Amino acid sequence: MKAEIGIIGGSGLYSMPGFTIEEEVKLETPWGAPSDAYMAGELSGRKVAFLARHGRGHRLSPSELNFRANIWGMKMLGVEWIVSLSAVGSLKQEHKPLEFVIPDQFFDRTRGRISTFFGEGLVAHVSFADPVSHELMDILVEACKKAGVTAKKGGTYLCMEGPAFSTKAESNVYRSWGMDVIGMTNLQEAKLAREAEIDYATIAMVTDYDCWHPDHDAVTVKEIIQNLMQNAESACKVVKEAVALIPKERDTKAAHALSHALITDRKTVPEETRQKLALLVSKYLG
Repeated sequence: MKAEIGIIGGSGLYSMPGFTIEEEVKLETPWGAPSDAYMAGELSGRKVAFLARHGRGHRLSPSELNFRANIWGMKMLGVEWIVSLSAVGSLKQEHKPLEFVIPDQFFDRTRGRISTFFGEGLVAHVSFADPVSHELMDILVEACKKAGVTAKKGGTYLCMEGPAFSTKAESNVYRSWGMDVIGMTNLQEAKLAREAEIDYATIAMVTDYDCWHPDHDAVTVKEIIQNLMQNAESACKVVKEAVALIPKERDTKAAHALSHALITDRKTVPEETRQKLALLVSKYLG
């Protein structure tokens, strides 16, 4: 089974209206197993693969995610575009619960997570100044309009380690830095997708204000769950519209991200590493 478009998010998306599951694909990668099987099928006339980031039943914490396996699996399936859906906290009054933010920047506050496929005798330095695909970001903004979902274009997603949420001191520091939303997963996905030459963008779905907000302590778990459910419903509508808008032919910066990134003298690359990374580099190493 091959797919053109990958969706990473919650398992609730599997039952989204209009998505026909044709196959459940279990993959093994050089980096181990992905979070779950990929649900491959058709949506809006396109071949799509869905992956539950935390596994079905939400079994994996952000720090436990095998990001390399998740993105590598998408590449194995032939995916060229990835739409990431993530619940986030808001760091600005203007980003209200139940609204979406389509960030164009990331800021890394994680510790010790592996964010590259390279090493073991082959060094690559991809450009990451613009960490999301602007082509895909524009499509997601348009899809939100078509779906009737309020979305803000641009902003910075701060990726923290977790699994505990921020202290008030941390939250206020992030606000002073001008960060927009806070989450725990998307930075590694974005870096690895860039190395895999996949266009990647995030739909950051605001569930509540982070703990800096004076009303934060008054928000109940029940209210947050209600917001999560409502955001998931809106996300299904946006994804359906976005998939229909994504072009079938691609000539983006992400599609050629490795063309000038491989630094190592080709003659010195170990054969084992060549074989391990062949999915990414065979067209450049020959």
